[in-house]
Amino acid sequence: MARFYINSDEVKFIRKDSCLVDAVFYDGRVIEDLEPRRLFPVSGGSKYITLLDKDNKEQAIIRDLAALIPESKEIIEDCLKEYYLIPKIEKLVERSEKFGVLKWTVDTDRGRQSFTIQNRQYDIKVLYDGRILVRDSNDNRYEIPDVKKLDKHSKKLLGFDI
Repeated sequence: MARFYINSDEVKFIRKDSCLVDAVFYDGRVIEDLEPRRLFPVSGGSKYITLLDKDNKEQAIIRDLAALIPESKEIIEDCLKEYYLIPKIEKLVERSEKFGVLKWTVDTDRGRQSFTIQNRQYDIKVLYDGRILVRDSNDNRYEIPDVKKLDKHSKKLLGFDI
């Protein structure tokens, strides 16, 4: 089956729920109850957004959100923000280590959090653009949006050169 790509403003999206939309095409077709997901969640940003139906089958792919009409672009972006909600770490407050397991206490944009990290090699990813992605032992994810913007104490607690 060939993939169906949305390349322009040929569709209007209507939000139904926090993560559900209907696609109304200008030729009259309607596809209901679609869930937008990034094909490349870490690096993709606003390109290659898949639209999945209630059976998790791909119905279409938006090549680039910039091609949509502004209202539809905003709806899809809001759905993606809701689905990919990742607390942003603003400050590292405390760090300890016991038997190779790290315990961090951090301040995030959603409040103070404490969590453990089992394997620093796999659970702390430094990305090329200055972001750091962290996965805790409960599979929750956190992000440091720009490591250079952290205070000196936080950088020291990270435990590696920046």
